[in-house]
Amino acid sequence: MMGMSSPEWSRYMRDTIGLREEPEEISAEVVRRLEEIYRRELPLVPGAVESVRALADRWPLGLASSSNRELIDLVLEESGLAPLFAATVSSEEVERGKPAPDVYLEAARRLDVPAAGCVAVEDSAAGIRSAHAAGMRVVAVPNRDFPPPEDALALAAVTVEAVDEVTPALVEARAG
Repeated sequence: MMGMSSPEWSRYMRDTIGLREEPEEISAEVVRRLEEIYRRELPLVPGAVESVRALADRWPLGLASSSNRELIDLVLEESGLAPLFAATVSSEEVERGKPAPDVYLEAARRLDVPAAGCVAVEDSAAGIRSAHAAGMRVVAVPNRDFPPPEDALALAAVTVEAVDEVTPALVEARAG
């Protein structure tokens, strides 16, 4: 279900997995439980805060996420990163989730930047495919628990091992 929007994955949970609740109830319960966890301990990727701060010093940042809007806002507030993002988009706010390009195209629109002028940082196959389909250059930081297959990684302009390698210099030299 990685990359699906909340309406997509909650329907999947009902229709394929067989949960009895309506998709809206499933999504609301998942959000409630994750909010509890995130308020106790925010699971940030090591180096992410520093990379975001460095990139935000150089360019306006947008966030294109498959997470629910409530979770995006909570994580950005709790991490102190909210002021660094000029635009944030949840895939529940567009027609199709990743790997469709919709969420990335909307983020570029909200930034008032052509998609071809954007660089996306992604860790999943669905995200890499989404950003690439939107016409963006992609920096892949493969998720270690669910590594993207080689055909997805081949779409990236550059692949790095860890998010702390995503610096303004890397973006300008390799993906810019």
